[in-house]
Amino acid sequence: MKKRIPALLLALCLLLTVPPAQAAQETGFARSRVYAGEFSDLTPKTPFYENVAALYEYGLSNGKGNGTFGLGDSVTLGQAVIFAGRIRGLYRTGDAEAALAYRRETTPGALAYLRYLQAEGVLEADFVDDYKDFYQPAARAQVAHVLAGVLPEEVLPSVHDELITLAYSSRRFIPDVNEYTPYYQDILTLYRKGVSAGSDEAGSFLPGEPITRGALAAMLTRMLDPALRVQPQWDLSLLYAAVGTTLSDLVEPGNYSLSPSTDEELESSLRYMLAQGEDRIVFYYPGLSEQDARRLMDRSLAVMKAHCEQSYNEVLCTRGAGLVTLSFSAAGAGSRTQEYRAAAMEAATAVHDQLWNEGTLRPDMTELEKARIYYSWICENCAYDYQAGDNSLSHIPYNLFASGSAVCDGYTGAYNLFLKLEGIRCSTVIQGDHIWTSATLDGTEYHIDATWGDSGSQIRYDYFAMTPRHSLEIHAKQSARPS
Repeated sequence: MKKRIPALLLALCLLLTVPPAQAAQETGFARSRVYAGEFSDLTPKTPFYENVAALYEYGLSNGKGNGTFGLGDSVTLGQAVIFAGRIRGLYRTGDAEAALAYRRETTPGALAYLRYLQAEGVLEADFVDDYKDFYQPAARAQVAHVLAGVLPEEVLPSVHDELITLAYSSRRFIPDVNEYTPYYQDILTLYRKGVSAGSDEAGSFLPGEPITRGALAAMLTRMLDPALRVQPQWDLSLLYAAVGTTLSDLVEPGNYSLSPSTDEELESSLRYMLAQGEDRIVFYYPGLSEQDARRLMDRSLAVMKAHCEQSYNEVLCTRGAGLVTLSFSAAGAGSRTQEYRAAAMEAATAVHDQLWNEGTLRPDMTELEKARIYYSWICENCAYDYQAGDNSLSHIPYNLFASGSAVCDGYTGAYNLFLKLEGIRCSTVIQGDHIWTSATLDGTEYHIDATWGDSGSQIRYDYFAMTPRHSLEIHAKQSARPS
């Protein structure tokens, strides 16, 4: 059973009886008076000056009895509830003290406001277990819960949904709030509505810290006046930047087997090599024949084609004492393979970051939409290299970025590089001498052929986002096309 204690004036030091404010208008809540220096500790240079002045003008606070406001003083839970009840009253009736109709003798003053908020569906019935809690300093998370539902969406709209969702999910912003934080959804609601922007550059909310009178004044007046609402000034470009990403970062790590006996073990071992940033791997196959060595090389190159963004399309095999060493490179690149790989990665990263920074790519886009942007970019910035031989650099992504020309594996390698920078799962499909992309976009598998998409004077979008069945059918019919 909830305890009852003698009535006390919880509003001392923060809340004095104030005249009802005028009813809310279409443009916001009306201010009933003008601040003229009533608080001796408040100057135009004082933090929260504009908010405290507005709080006074809305008729919500007369400050402390000694003529000060007390910006840094803490706020009790009861005082926070009283303020919330007053704002709800202004919204519902135009009377800040509408909650007093719920007042009973021998109960704390804040209880009337709590009952009012409960009757309005703003706070739950068991919000306070012990009325003594009214006298305790209110944690910022508690205040978020008290305020989050005071005004409906049409009066206090969520204007920063996308920004807050992205910033919060990145864990780089609002770093001290997570799903285990009390009232975390209410805290995020205050950010979304422009009521809070946090306490530092990262937007930390300090959920367990007591809230000060100045900080509460800021939240309250932002609820009432759209002009006072805030938008976090966070540089979200850091969330999209791919600078510093390496080719090895784009590979799902595998497990190394000394003597792979299946294609799955071989593929996993080679992914291990790629994820380590290496271009050679050693296996133990005593007595391996020349034919088996050739077969091992062919199987290994097939894995590399599935990861064609890595630019490895040539392998050298050396054997001795049962050890088999496979060394990978790019045909025609020789000792400069790593140079070309790094240059391609740098160029792709620059394109990726530019598309994000200029707004061509946006966080509200689906994976399918992002994939189409990169498909268009590839087709607009590359031409098919009809002169390419087996040792041409047009077989790797580097040439597409450096010279604007490529053949199918160069197109596909560059395109898959872009997709993997976006975290999109993709691989390749090989049919004869032609190769194209298989990607999972928004949970659905699609085939995408950037080479054929660039086969005319206009971009051919009929080769973008094909169903696998349709893709295989049209590739079978048109296998004579250049690749």
